[in-house]
Amino acid sequence: MVLDPFFLGAFRYALGVLLFIAILWAAEGSRALRYGGRFLPAAVYGLVGFCGFNILVWWGLEYTRPEHAAIIMALQTPMTALALWRTRGLRPAPFTVGCIAFAVAGVLLVVTKGDPARAFGGGTLAGDALVFLGAVSWVVYTLAGGRFSGWSPLRMSVLTCIPGSIGLVAINALTVASGYSVLPSLEQLWSLKWQLGYFVVFTAVLGVLGFNNGVRYLGALNTMLMLNLVPIVVFAIEAGLGRSFTAIELAGAALVVGALAANNFYLRGRASPT
Repeated sequence: MVLDPFFLGAFRYALGVLLFIAILWAAEGSRALRYGGRFLPAAVYGLVGFCGFNILVWWGLEYTRPEHAAIIMALQTPMTALALWRTRGLRPAPFTVGCIAFAVAGVLLVVTKGDPARAFGGGTLAGDALVFLGAVSWVVYTLAGGRFSGWSPLRMSVLTCIPGSIGLVAINALTVASGYSVLPSLEQLWSLKWQLGYFVVFTAVLGVLGFNNGVRYLGALNTMLMLNLVPIVVFAIEAGLGRSFTAIELAGAALVVGALAANNFYLRGRASPT
């Protein structure tokens, strides 16, 4: 069974936000659940990030190919660099720009196997556009961290996830009411219990929390650059399961890893005292 994107997003964050609240309460106390006059910006960023990213990307995947989505998601790194430059005047160093270019090129090699025409054949413009808008939504959410000074990454994750989760549930209710989507039965959900458990715990809770911690301690650009490792990690898992890869796929993976390592060492060198 394949769950529609509206229900999947609503389900995993409706449960995930309960875990988030429990973790925040235990770690920082009940006072950390108060917005302190910041509810509106938290709600806006939460709705854009959680609703925009989850709905648009998963919906777009119904109309395009995974290769397209991987390529488009890799564009989040240069989008973040441009956004930081335009909104905060943080012009990336030429070396970092070069690392971004190499990382994106590496992802392109991996997902296209050196044949871009083959990768873009068979997809639809509508699906690609939805995935692109989803990617933009997450870039906007990534830049939200700087607007919540005084909040820990955990608190920022939880207090933006609450309105985002409510939005996802509301959108799913509208699609069901309109007849666009159908709720799965309890038997169908039970048959996917392990997959859904993974989505709730690892992608919704640990994934978001780890990402926001990365933004806080590594910066938005460096964290987004690290996301280019995602398709490489997937390929490594598949290799462990016995899948073989072409030379051009391995070359692309090496480009991504090399670019990430080079930029990390470069940033550490700039940050260290002379």
